[in-house]
Amino acid sequence: MSAPEMNKPAILILEDGNVFKGKAFGKIGTATGELCFNTGMTGYQEVFTDPSYYGQIVIMNNVHVGNYGVKAEDVESTSVKVKGVIGKNLEEQYSRFQADNSLQKYFEEQNIVAIDGIDTRALVAHVRTQGAMNCIISSEIFDEKELKKMLSAVPSMAGLELASVVSTKHNYELGNPESDIRVAVLDYGVKQNILNCLLERGAYLKVFNAKTTFEELEEFKPNGYFISNGPGDPEPMDYAVTTIKQILKANKPFFGICLGQQLLALANDIPTFKMHHGHRGLNHPVKNVITGKCEITTQNHGFGVNPDAVKKAKNIEITHVNLNDDSIEGIRLKDKPAFSVQYHPEATPGPHDSRYLFDDFISMITKSNTN
Repeated sequence: MSAPEMNKPAILILEDGNVFKGKAFGKIGTATGELCFNTGMTGYQEVFTDPSYYGQIVIMNNVHVGNYGVKAEDVESTSVKVKGVIGKNLEEQYSRFQADNSLQKYFEEQNIVAIDGIDTRALVAHVRTQGAMNCIISSEIFDEKELKKMLSAVPSMAGLELASVVSTKHNYELGNPESDIRVAVLDYGVKQNILNCLLERGAYLKVFNAKTTFEELEEFKPNGYFISNGPGDPEPMDYAVTTIKQILKANKPFFGICLGQQLLALANDIPTFKMHHGHRGLNHPVKNVITGKCEITTQNHGFGVNPDAVKKAKNIEITHVNLNDDSIEGIRLKDKPAFSVQYHPEATPGPHDSRYLFDDFISMITKSNTN
């Protein structure tokens, strides 16, 4: 973006009618999606490339975003997945010597529309009160009536099946083929650093498209299954629930993260629900009720599992709870080698308090191999 364009105006309109004026950043254009926010102080590039954000426009609550530039290695997928970005100070200049590019040029290359100069803390407070809603950003159209008409056509996140959209189109393998730890990864929007955490523990992985059948998964001869995070509403994902039921019937070690937990719940007749404004950030306190220890966790989800139904289920045990709102953050089956968490133990960015969960999964596989 040239210097004159950097001062070009931009407009943000929320579904509830609120209008905010700011400055253009990134690509000149128009973007729509569900409004959400991330409270993390760092790791913005990992946030932007997280497939779980697909279909969303993210408010970056931290005052300065872009001040350390972007780096090719600091990604969770092959492209930016957010639909747009809202910031207080989106920085074109950066100071990290390792950086490859500025945030401005990165957004231009990735076709991301952003708006700068917004009071993001006030906007986040509004979303916390009013709940998640759709919004539209534009740096090319300034007719509010036209923008509101465009916004009215944007579908609600509730009911949207997006996991198959971001899933790998071609199955691929990672790691040492001679490893005794063979893990089939169902990719509903998996983050690269989740795969890295499994690889670092000696696993040989095959990453499968979202709609892969159980029979094809079994051809890999896995001795463990990993069910990934991902975007959208889990309830329309009947294909995934069917596959997970078959995996559970096979009695092989099973680990799910985020969307993976919601799908494990649905496979056990536990309903999910859309949260008021979701959990997104790097500082969410969670208690492991099995060990009594607390963890500071990284989270990114707008749906959860129904707590009353979980508590009534005879075959499910609650393992983790959120200390802010008592929501369910982890479950395990009493009659199967299967467990899941709602948060992100790979924590990139974020604290590494929860990486022991990958160790638990690998130990479960190793134990299963010796039986």
